Amino acid sequence: MKGPISQFIEKHYLHFNAAALVDAAKGYETHLTEGGKMMVTLAGAMSTAELGKSLAEMIRQGKIDIISCTGANLEEDIMNLVAHKHYKRVPNYRDLSPQDEWDLLENHYNRVTDTCIPEEEAFRRLQKHIWGIWKGAEDKGERYFPHEYMYQILLSGELEQYYEIDPKDSWMLAAAERNLPIVVPGWEDSTMGNIFSSYVIKNQIKASTMKSGIEYMVWLADWYVKNSEGKGIGFFQIGGGIAGDFPICVVPMLYQDMEMENIPFWSYFCQISDSTTSYGSYSGAVPNEKITWGKLDIDTPKFIVESDATIVAPLIFSWVLGL
Repeated sequence: MKGPISQFIEKHYLHFNAAALVDAAKGYETHLTEGGKMMVTLAGAMSTAELGKSLAEMIRQGKIDIISCTGANLEEDIMNLVAHKHYKRVPNYRDLSPQDEWDLLENHYNRVTDTCIPEEEAFRRLQKHIWGIWKGAEDKGERYFPHEYMYQILLSGELEQYYEIDPKDSWMLAAAERNLPIVVPGWEDSTMGNIFSSYVIKNQIKASTMKSGIEYMVWLADWYVKNSEGKGIGFFQIGGGIAGDFPICVVPMLYQDMEMENIPFWSYFCQISDSTTSYGSYSGAVPNEKITWGKLDIDTPKFIVESDATIVAPLIFSWVLGL
């Protein structure tokens, strides 16, 4: 028996993007019921949007098998965990003048739409602790992926002294506790990535202490081969960008470049996107375009919900969780 959120969705979401939401949610559920696995990709500022409130429970209940996310989403969930009470909300963000924006900078607030991340309590607090993890690995001659360092710091308990939200609402904490596979393409394009780069420039740490994007792709190729039997692996994409573009390419790479002719296509596809369907925009491309790139099969269930992911994703997750 579905809960009240799902009942509301089924009663009212009958047409257009609302109906696409329901179809995508039912397709996700069916995919899991039939034994499939699911990758979820996180673009945009979903961690700052506190998607962890629903995503963490999806992870705990085994509804997600692997995540691909930007470096920003990787770190910003932890920043929200340790500095939430210091965040500043700006409901009138559309009305801000250049001077208003400069004043936020001067007060060490970095704005993401209507939410400002506090530099000292978020960025610097995390930097102080993660530096020790990075340097400790280098001193021992060890190398790890960006998310593995984050798992280490979360599981060490070092940050518990700072927790400012209920830990169950942190998706990174849930992922660390399950040792959920994560790929973080383009991690350099993040605050912690920039900070790590600064240490490399200052000769305080070697770049090789951080495993690379190429190594992520190699790891993902091995994971895909080992997990794509049976019903296969679905692809649930929130937003566009590298978080989705990078992992979806593993299939044509294995088929075309590794010449694994029996490698299965992704067996479910859904994208939540507000990108306009346009010429040249991959985020705005309809799912069928992915057939020509060897990513999806003709018969792969395909869904696109053209709406705001901060509204749509929690509703789909609620359906899958039976809420």
